[in-house]
Amino acid sequence: MQWRPCANQENALHAFSNHTATSHTLAQLPLHAAIQASVHTLWQQAGLPAQALQPGALVLSGDGTAYPSSFCIDVAAPAAVAASGLASAWIDQHRQQLPMPPVNVDVGHVLAECSGYFTIDGEQPNLWAPISGLYACGADLGEPGWLRIHANFDHHRDGVLRLLGLPTGAATPRQAVADALKGWTAQAVEERAAALGLVVAAARSPQAWQAHPQSAAVAAQPLVSITPLDSGQPAAARDWPAPARHRPLDGLRVFDLTRILAGPVAARSLAAQGADVLMVNGPGLPNIDAIADMSRGKRSALLDLKTPAGQRTMAALLGQAHVLLQGYRPGALDALGLEPQSVARLRPGIVYASLSAYGRSGPWADRRGFDSLVQTVCGINWAEGQAFGSAGLRALPLQLLDYSAGFLLAFGIQAALYRQVTQGGSWHVQVSLARVAQWLQSMGQRPVAAAPAPAAVPPEAYLETMDTGFGRLRAVRHSAVLQGLPSGWPHAGQPPGGDQPCW
Repeated sequence: MQWRPCANQENALHAFSNHTATSHTLAQLPLHAAIQASVHTLWQQAGLPAQALQPGALVLSGDGTAYPSSFCIDVAAPAAVAASGLASAWIDQHRQQLPMPPVNVDVGHVLAECSGYFTIDGEQPNLWAPISGLYACGADLGEPGWLRIHANFDHHRDGVLRLLGLPTGAATPRQAVADALKGWTAQAVEERAAALGLVVAAARSPQAWQAHPQSAAVAAQPLVSITPLDSGQPAAARDWPAPARHRPLDGLRVFDLTRILAGPVAARSLAAQGADVLMVNGPGLPNIDAIADMSRGKRSALLDLKTPAGQRTMAALLGQAHVLLQGYRPGALDALGLEPQSVARLRPGIVYASLSAYGRSGPWADRRGFDSLVQTVCGINWAEGQAFGSAGLRALPLQLLDYSAGFLLAFGIQAALYRQVTQGGSWHVQVSLARVAQWLQSMGQRPVAAAPAPAAVPPEAYLETMDTGFGRLRAVRHSAVLQGLPSGWPHAGQPPGGDQPCW
């Protein structure tokens, strides 16, 4: 596979999109033009050849009215999906030596995918623990504020309950937490919880977040960071087997160590284009119910990386992998020899992809976080509440940061594969939820008239049904459709350990 640079990239880029508006004007552009402009910028910043962005390469349809928000969620997520889909289509062109397939992206379909809707055997799981969510704080101290608690894992729930002096376990009611927080300021709980490795967040206005040192550290980082880990000779298609089913990423082996939404979304997006994704869990590690949805297209194995046998198996798997995808806190994998430089020495030419909450630098670089917490910290909940005329905070109608980050990570991985083939070396791709939040905020806000509830069930046209190891799964199909190419998943999802740890 030979990927040649375009002789006239700028002309190709301008042919793709006539809108070169800066990000702060995207809220004023027509929807599809704003998405095109965002894809143009993402593609250019990733250093990808512009010949892929010819007129007709991206076909947009639909809108985001089913998921009302003052923020441009109908621009950010579709742009991320489109960029990832276009990267797959461009790879397909060069592997197959055929014309590049157009990429069809329906905005409503993208947002339905971001809703995370699914059922198992006809039942829709409740994905939130009873005490997760927003709480008023500080009423007894005269310092009112808001705090968001993420307690979907039992150890996170019990840690917060201990901090507040409450009984641990699922029996402690939400009202007991609300009563306890009247005697705490939101900032005090946030600081104490962070020191204990728990996941809570004090609500801030956008202005308060901009004044925080972590905000400046996040802003200094690229939205999709692609940096070299070493140097090496370009390799023509590496050792990808020849594509057998005309899927863009057939033969691409992805070692997936992620569990919570953004990372699994990235791996699932690659699987949707044919990648061989091996999702690895550790014995005893907790998972959330969404694993049933996130396992589509992947094989799922158990591997204890703390044992010599597990480490030998891991080294053998990495020796044949093209991508390692992980979502642990910066530095958390160092003791296992899985930091980027060590993995690059073990498997020269690998693409190492990292997902974090707050980025790789700044005072919060090692802090745990999830989509809902980052929305609260960076002022999105505050600004959304203001836009809808609410006296309190209002969350986005979707886990938009998680899904957009996942799609962007899938895009960055494919961009790094291009660099590996054309320049050689191993590459590190990094995306953070907080930087995605800043990207969304930079697009501006639109006026909103009312606060209708978001769609409860996506339209039938977006849904698919498949038999999995979890039961009969009904969920939203992947929203980047490469015209004329096969769709569907390489594998049905299985619970952890349902597959062997091998390629």
